[in-house]
Amino acid sequence: MADEPIRVLLVDDHQVVRRGLRTFLEVQDDIEVVGEASDGAEGVARTEELHPDVVLMDVKMPGTDGIEALKRLRELANPARVLIVTSFTEQRTVVPALRAGARGYVYKDIDPDALAGAIRSVHAGHVLLQPEVADALLAQDDSPGGGTGRGSTLTEREREVLGLIADGRSNREIARALVLSEKTVKTHVSNILMKLDLADRTQAALWAVRHGLTD
Repeated sequence: MADEPIRVLLVDDHQVVRRGLRTFLEVQDDIEVVGEASDGAEGVARTEELHPDVVLMDVKMPGTDGIEALKRLRELANPARVLIVTSFTEQRTVVPALRAGARGYVYKDIDPDALAGAIRSVHAGHVLLQPEVADALLAQDDSPGGGTGRGSTLTEREREVLGLIADGRSNREIARALVLSEKTVKTHVSNILMKLDLADRTQAALWAVRHGLTD
């Protein structure tokens, strides 16, 4: 297979966790661990330096934590997709991480093969949440666009576009799928974000997942 391996950066303050992740991931044919970092600040610097495709990041770390690191990467418009891998299951850590731009949130007790699958899924542009995380999101009402009321203002076409955003499709891919111009798709995306009071496509994808517009 000619495809390049998925380049992964590990960000966790526990060396034993990084070592365990590296040991497992290095036997995956399509995944390459390109570096490690022990806190959020170093993680941001290494992400800028190494250009990984996916960053596996813990939430709670001394100094700069995972949430702050996500915000900094967003400010830098870094294209790396961040998958949170943490032992913290509280809703108060899940929601801020997703709002800050995480593309997925899984727990450290995840099956190793499932973790590899999560990396591949996030790399492909999907939003990845373990069932327990999805349940936490569905149970809370104060997230951006929270509550189904705002969703009722979407047109049928906008709901179609939103579902495809959640599937990781680009505007060009959505245009092809729905036989629309790219300019029209951009307009639909802008309207969706405005109606749901969301900041970006990641939050739109999460809203779609929470409200059953995608698998």
